[in-house]
Amino acid sequence: MSSQSKKIALVTGANQGIGLEIARQLGEQGITVLIGARNTARGEEAARGLNADGLLASALYLDVTAQQSIENAARWLSETYGRLDILVNNAAIAPSTWRPASDVPLEEVRALYETNVFGLLAVTQAMLPLLRRSSAGRIVNISSGMASLSRMSQVPPEILQAFPVSLASSKTTVNALTLFLAKELERTGIKVNAVDPGPTATARNPRGSRTPQQAARVAVHFATIADDGPTGGFFDENGSLPW
Repeated sequence: MSSQSKKIALVTGANQGIGLEIARQLGEQGITVLIGARNTARGEEAARGLNADGLLASALYLDVTAQQSIENAARWLSETYGRLDILVNNAAIAPSTWRPASDVPLEEVRALYETNVFGLLAVTQAMLPLLRRSSAGRIVNISSGMASLSRMSQVPPEILQAFPVSLASSKTTVNALTLFLAKELERTGIKVNAVDPGPTATARNPRGSRTPQQAARVAVHFATIADDGPTGGFFDENGSLPW
């Protein structure tokens, strides 16, 4: 039996793409996975697909932009399992066009931050009491290589004329929250890390060079790290990334 057996994991935005693959790979380790999805039918379809492969998975209605939905999900988890061992904050949206900071529509920035930042923090806050009940709580925040200010400072100005500023800056904020949460929770045993899955081919980004299977591995790794593993870091599959 896997050392991960009987653990409970919640993956947000998990009815397709990287999120679904993260759920699959966690399930393959014997972990019970909750498919967080704002579309109930798609979440249930994803869970059935994992069940058909012999994995323990259930759909959980979760709209990260709706506080009542988040509270209901946390209440259900508490009543059903009594705790949460792994939280993967994967739910996110991306802009339809890439525009520089001087021209990006404010409504676009607000929409991305509502899901990518405020939604992530709201879910984390609601699930923390359940994670504190775990003997080995893990939080993984899905970030992006574009979130690295060190890297972006080296990008030629002409490239930034057509750049997803709203997405990149939202993920930079995710990195900041990752660090702050990790420091706050350092003595609790809960580990918090941000990961970059790389440019992945999904429904939103068909031109990505990586498969969801490849992209999910780094998230799964940090969702299941040992007690002596790192916390408060930013990583891809090759190691630590600069903030």
